[in-house]
Amino acid sequence: MRPARIPIGLQLTQASRAVSRAFDDALAAAGGSLPFWLVLLSLKTQDLSSQRELAAAVGIREATLTHHLAAMETAGLVSRRRDAANRRIQLVELTPAGDAAFHRLREVAIAFDKRLRRGIAAGEVAALEDVLRRMSANVTPRGRRQDASGRASQLPWAGLAEDAD
Repeated sequence: MRPARIPIGLQLTQASRAVSRAFDDALAAAGGSLPFWLVLLSLKTQDLSSQRELAAAVGIREATLTHHLAAMETAGLVSRRRDAANRRIQLVELTPAGDAAFHRLREVAIAFDKRLRRGIAAGEVAALEDVLRRMSANVTPRGRRQDASGRASQLPWAGLAEDAD
């Protein structure tokens, strides 16, 4: 027996994959990738002081972040150094090349967002944002909606639309 409608979760998954592939392609065409973009965006828009905070902001494990940072450091996009007060802490900073990459990828992300919103009214976008928030809340355990300090986590892309110089 076929369902009367395609389950909303399947539709969401299919749409998410299509959008993710298209965004990955747009970033790659500009010499970037989603992990690089999220790291650059987090460093540019948040006051992060350590590699651990950066991993939490991006939403990946520290070991995975270390891999991406090594590649970004080799490419000259970031620099890492030990904290003088606590040698176990790695501090990560954008280099001038990293800042230029941020601005280049920011333009790509903004253009992609405009493309994605084409033909969709502002009210529809607001309604979609609300529905997506509620769907996420429906499947997220209550204790996981906050960061380690008990505050709601700030996502790195929250400052994208703002002028982040």
